[in-house]
Amino acid sequence: MDLAVKPPILPMLSRRIAEIPARGDWIFEPKWDGFRALVFRGADEVVIQSRDAKSLNRYFPELLEPIRAQIPPRCVLDGEVVIARDGELDFEALQLRIHPAASRVKLLSQQTPASIVFFDLLCADNRDLRGEPFENRRRKLQSLLACAKPPLHLTPATRDAAVAADWFRRFEGAGLDGVMAKPAAGIYQPGKRVMFKVKHERDCDCVVAGFRWHKNGEGRAVGSLLLGLYDEAGALQHVGVCASFTDRKRHELVDFLAPYRRDALVDHPWKRWAELGAGAAQGGNRMPGGQSRWSQGKDLSWEPLRPELVVEVAYEHMQGARFRHIAQFRRWRPDKKPRDCTYAQLEVVPPHELAEIFAGR
Repeated sequence: MDLAVKPPILPMLSRRIAEIPARGDWIFEPKWDGFRALVFRGADEVVIQSRDAKSLNRYFPELLEPIRAQIPPRCVLDGEVVIARDGELDFEALQLRIHPAASRVKLLSQQTPASIVFFDLLCADNRDLRGEPFENRRRKLQSLLACAKPPLHLTPATRDAAVAADWFRRFEGAGLDGVMAKPAAGIYQPGKRVMFKVKHERDCDCVVAGFRWHKNGEGRAVGSLLLGLYDEAGALQHVGVCASFTDRKRHELVDFLAPYRRDALVDHPWKRWAELGAGAAQGGNRMPGGQSRWSQGKDLSWEPLRPELVVEVAYEHMQGARFRHIAQFRRWRPDKKPRDCTYAQLEVVPPHELAEIFAGR
């Protein structure tokens, strides 16, 4: 591809901070929850590149023609591929698009078409802009996308920290992940964590109903805890995992969990899952050891525990009935009864229409 910025390149990354910066020269944006994508528009060719430098073209064919029609030749843009349904982002629908069958991809591209939200410009008119300040790249991006129509969008941006704080509170109901803070004078640095993100975090008490061995320490170190919450019918649903332990903690957990492994399957609520094996599902829900298209080839076998332990974890937000990301261990809660760990404790975020977010640009 005849471009000043040629694929593949790594996107610029971010690191987490606790709160929106109150001082300094920043440009704030909503944080989109989708697939990061660099779009290379050559003279004729279009490449949609993923965060790990792979082509996404075959998975999102409905985006190729709008990109050709609306993005001028010899440009490179940074953005996020998303799917919006019923006024909010749907990450699960986005995951379903990564499918090996072309016929399935074509059907889903019609049933749940994707959009792409742009937030940076790396190259325009075959000129490398990565060394220019972000505020300059942003102005050029606004000009380039001034007449953009769905499924192409320009992300809203502001220099006002109060506006960014308002976005952080209100836009979560639309499925957005938080707020980005970018230095106005910052250059584009591929693969470097030079942007900042402020994400939502909440507490939740969960039942520990199983665990997985650490990949490098089976029988000697715990890798993650399998978490459950009781639904309105009294069934314990698998909601995600808790991980990110220190090496010392992983070894300590082996002895700590040992008493709860004895006779764990006798009355275990996930007994049928354990007996059917890792490829099974129940009620259409993925079981604790079940494979997904993101985990093919990984060992997801799990060890059951009597569901008597309660742990407090930090989580960002829910995607359907599960945690969107891996939860973080906070502390054990021996004062809590497992049956009190229900979905009712979770904060319900009111939906916010995506149309208003786009209108804010």
